[in-house]
Amino acid sequence: MELKLSDRIQTLSPSLTIAISSLARDLKAEGKDILSFSAGEPDFGTPRRIKDEAIKAIEEGFTQYTAVPGIPALLDAVATKLERDNNLTYTPSDIIVSNGAKQSLFNLFQAVLNPDDEVIIPAPYWVTYPELVKYAGANPVTIMTDDISGFKITPKQLKDAITPKTKMLILTSPSNPTGSVYSKEELEALAEVLKGTDILVASDEMYEKLVYGIDFTATASISEDMYQRTVTINGLSKSVAMTGWRFGYLASPNKALIAAMNKLQSQSTSNINSITQKAAIPALLGEVDDEIEQMRQAFEARAKEAVKLFNEIDGLSVIEPQGAFYLFVNIKDVADKSIDFCKELLQETGVAVVPGIGFGAEGYFRFSFATDITTIREGIRRIEKFVQSKR
Repeated sequence: MELKLSDRIQTLSPSLTIAISSLARDLKAEGKDILSFSAGEPDFGTPRRIKDEAIKAIEEGFTQYTAVPGIPALLDAVATKLERDNNLTYTPSDIIVSNGAKQSLFNLFQAVLNPDDEVIIPAPYWVTYPELVKYAGANPVTIMTDDISGFKITPKQLKDAITPKTKMLILTSPSNPTGSVYSKEELEALAEVLKGTDILVASDEMYEKLVYGIDFTATASISEDMYQRTVTINGLSKSVAMTGWRFGYLASPNKALIAAMNKLQSQSTSNINSITQKAAIPALLGEVDDEIEQMRQAFEARAKEAVKLFNEIDGLSVIEPQGAFYLFVNIKDVADKSIDFCKELLQETGVAVVPGIGFGAEGYFRFSFATDITTIREGIRRIEKFVQSKR
């Protein structure tokens, strides 16, 4: 029997970040000295308060199916968080909880995109965006940015990219992979371009709690017009170190959109893990804010030192991130192809970083500083030695 895979599934490319992380783990399991800076995962444990709530849920037998979008107490907690932190008013019926922000995005794209629709994606971008857009049958339209622009698009770039086929703009702030954060004024300028259009904005705000020297502004809070057109996507994976718990959420005042995604999720995964739902509530209600701040301060200190060390390497340069826990290091003076650079770096020095081409930007690599400072220093030392050997 010959199995023919669907045309749809063959549009997808595997995640390069996951591929590099998996290779690094395999090499480490073989006994090789590997330092991995490839994973987008905090090196801190989930706060005790959250774990205690999960244990309590298990002991009380909270293990049955729940409503697809989430239990009422959880949806209330999400709404409370959005009001408290972002000055955004949503009702529980405006919210759906999914298995991480990745499923939130999948649900959104499947619910609204049609063949030949266009989705504007600033680059560098998170690797999943264009793949999910293509899977929905739509076309990703990339706007390139660089170090000079702080990896942020301008209103003119946005205006020039819009066509009659444009259905959506994806904004990520803080950004994976660059650490850039859009200011309130920058978001207001982009909002002016969108006025009078029917373009949706998917605002990925997963790293909102991890910002350095800048205030975070939620896209939907800019104006009533932006509130109506923005779909806010967030979760607890990064800021509360809950990556494996799989908790993401999406909020929009458009009832028809929420209903469509609820219908899709009911026929795919149904509700998320019931234990995670209970555990997420104290995190959303601010009960672990002190732990979040401790993590944020640690990331900020690591970022400053890593930026200093990289900028001392002849041939490399990096701008200081305003958020998240990544550096997007410029290697254009030392390598033509980032994937070759990263493969050789891993093979010769045991240092794993992710090629910029995976994020739509050749000439860079992504370096995660979500690890201890001693490991960061040693990793950058090995990178410096490697770069010197190539010059």
